[in-house]
Amino acid sequence: MALRAWDADTYHRVSGPQQTMAREVLDRLELRGDETVLDAGCGSGRVTRLLLDRLPHGRVIAVDASPEMLARARVELAGLPAHVRASDLAELRLAPGEQVDAVFSNAVIHWVGDHDALFIALATALRPGGRLSAQCGGEGNVRELQELAEATIDDAGLRERFGGWKRPWNFQPAGATAQRLRAAGFVEVECWTEPRRVEPQHPRDFLEAVCLGPYLARLDRADQPAFVDAVLAGLGEPMGFDYVRLNMVARRGNSVSCTPRSR
Repeated sequence: MALRAWDADTYHRVSGPQQTMAREVLDRLELRGDETVLDAGCGSGRVTRLLLDRLPHGRVIAVDASPEMLARARVELAGLPAHVRASDLAELRLAPGEQVDAVFSNAVIHWVGDHDALFIALATALRPGGRLSAQCGGEGNVRELQELAEATIDDAGLRERFGGWKRPWNFQPAGATAQRLRAAGFVEVECWTEPRRVEPQHPRDFLEAVCLGPYLARLDRADQPAFVDAVLAGLGEPMGFDYVRLNMVARRGNSVSCTPRSR
């Protein structure tokens, strides 16, 4: 899958909703404070700081695939006990002896196309008994917003720009995700979805930096403002949309699957 270009500075500024949801994911991680934790998809490093606050005697391995996000995270985390590195999460391989005590991931897993390979990679990164706490978009996430964006494409006569485009989101149901986690070698698996209404403080910046980036990347720069205007108008006031969050809690068992299941 081609990497999306992110406006990491804007994302860092407007990602308050993601930060709020991340606190709940961190609460479920049950940290002592001296662990090594993998932040699987660290983004700009804003949430990684929240994780580090809970590790006064520990450290973080912060991983992301986006060059823009990694550059911003390295600035945000400079001087802190965080090792920032580049990797596709589904292809993540830690060095021998580098297994972590816990894995945390927030608002990232739905950007990974192959969840079978991803969960095997995360299980392999964990020591036996290590804990996973993650949240991402689940089945039905921002459905209304996506339908509005698709209608706007048609109304503006821009459909030819999207011919053959594979949408980059991978919003999965809780049941299928639990099966994938168990197949990868996780035990004590709990997965559930919950609705969340998001009304960002900076609607236009949030849409451009968080939600509509994949659409905007298909459009000429001259067409982008009108596209965003139309989506904003369709959302109404106050601007908001419905998230569906997929939560995952699990522990790594004694063995890890070596081969992803066919999807």
